[in-house]
Amino acid sequence: MLTLHRVRGVRLVHDGRLDPGHAVVVDGARLAAIGPYEELWAAYGERARVREWDGVLTPGRQETEGAALLEAAYHPDPREADELGGEPITGEALAALEMTETRWGASARRGLQRLLATGTTALTGPFTRPAVRTAVQRSGLVELPAGGPRALTVGGPAHFAVFADDGSCLATVLAGRLVHRRR
Repeated sequence: MLTLHRVRGVRLVHDGRLDPGHAVVVDGARLAAIGPYEELWAAYGERARVREWDGVLTPGRQETEGAALLEAAYHPDPREADELGGEPITGEALAALEMTETRWGASARRGLQRLLATGTTALTGPFTRPAVRTAVQRSGLVELPAGGPRALTVGGPAHFAVFADDGSCLATVLAGRLVHRRR
């Protein structure tokens, strides 16, 4: 299905130049077009679902401490909030918890949801815990080596985020799927 994402502007790299009035068209898991909204509407509008966001669309954030966030911290289940609180647990407090692979996997999934809500579309690994590695692979987040900026390109994967003026994330899209939307 074609989706036309109308935004205030597009940055081809996360902190790059802003192209006001631009939009993107997603076809399945790929970017089909990037350009001025009016041109994309003329070419795709009759066939595309239109999503409108009051923000700037970028490739999203790359979390360079992905392995540390997911393998060296426990993200408590909401049912444990009374006992453990809601913030990630590290250090001695983490060492005191009985951590099975199942518990690591559930923790990683909760940690990944937090990252998606911040507009993260890529993580730096490697992930060594099997349950964490599986959670990352299933999430759709891209695992990257440390490196330079990622860019939005026609024909490339539809991994991006939309950010409001205050820097908060309005939406995160992975492989063309809307995986986070601010309510």
